[in-house]
Amino acid sequence: MDISVVIPLYNEDESIPELYAWIKRVMKENHFTYEVIFINDGSTDRSWEIICELKKQQPEVVKGIKFRRNYGKSPALYCGFEQAQGDVVITMDADLQDSPDEIPGLYHMIKDEGYDLVSGYKQKRYDPISKTIPTKLFNATARKISGIKNLHDFNCGLKAYRKAVVKNIEVYGEMHRYIPYLAKNAGFDKIGEKVVQHQARKYGSSKFMGLNRFVNGYLDLLTLWFLSTFGKKPMHVFGFLGTIMFFIGFVAAFWIGADKLWCLAHHIPQRLVTDSPYFYIALTMMMIGTQLFLTGFLGDLISRSSSGRNDYQIEETI
Repeated sequence: MDISVVIPLYNEDESIPELYAWIKRVMKENHFTYEVIFINDGSTDRSWEIICELKKQQPEVVKGIKFRRNYGKSPALYCGFEQAQGDVVITMDADLQDSPDEIPGLYHMIKDEGYDLVSGYKQKRYDPISKTIPTKLFNATARKISGIKNLHDFNCGLKAYRKAVVKNIEVYGEMHRYIPYLAKNAGFDKIGEKVVQHQARKYGSSKFMGLNRFVNGYLDLLTLWFLSTFGKKPMHVFGFLGTIMFFIGFVAAFWIGADKLWCLAHHIPQRLVTDSPYFYIALTMMMIGTQLFLTGFLGDLISRSSSGRNDYQIEETI
């Protein structure tokens, strides 16, 4: 099979028929063998009924996954990637802002130019300024931290992947924004970009507006940076910091004790050790150092057994 199109959606019943007809036309014109996987992320409208109707029309092409409740885009992509069978996997949003006409170009960049992942770049956007300015700042930060300098739009829903990429990365939480970074960490470092057409929303309103998405985006980026750097070796950072703090505290406490003993040996009046603030500072540093060391040790144990992170309640699969 040439292409798997993975489409996560939430309350997009108005746009699904038009989007599917558009995908179908593009695939037929380019003689691709394909499948379309809809992941219904807890929609409360008629989205699932429409997906079932499309399944009846083309049972060999349409697949559907229905979540029992709303989990988010990352869980939807994770389950879609598990089902995908095409040599090239293409993701897009269901709101008609991503153009299926871009599919042939994305496909050929993967198959003919040898890219592992190609991310769309919506150079001309139809979003309000309250969304575009934070997006630019967010992408600049993501480029700096990830080291992927050639991507301008990490969060673009329109992406193409070599099949091996989606089968070897784990998308969880809200990490869909950083799939290129996840791919790079998994060893798929040939990552490209394609300028794609961004269309104005035709039906309804965006489901992803709000300041919290940008705050959460930065927090997720810091989490991913830490996990990619120390996730497999938490003891290296916590153990190191703990050892340094404990050593400094121990040396300080030893110095205070030695100074007290020297003064007693030479009959020099000296106040009690417990009256010195430096004693409590040294003691606190030793305690914090011990706690950091134990944190690293527990982190090592936890990193070895993190089962159930991608356990989602799927109500129905077609």
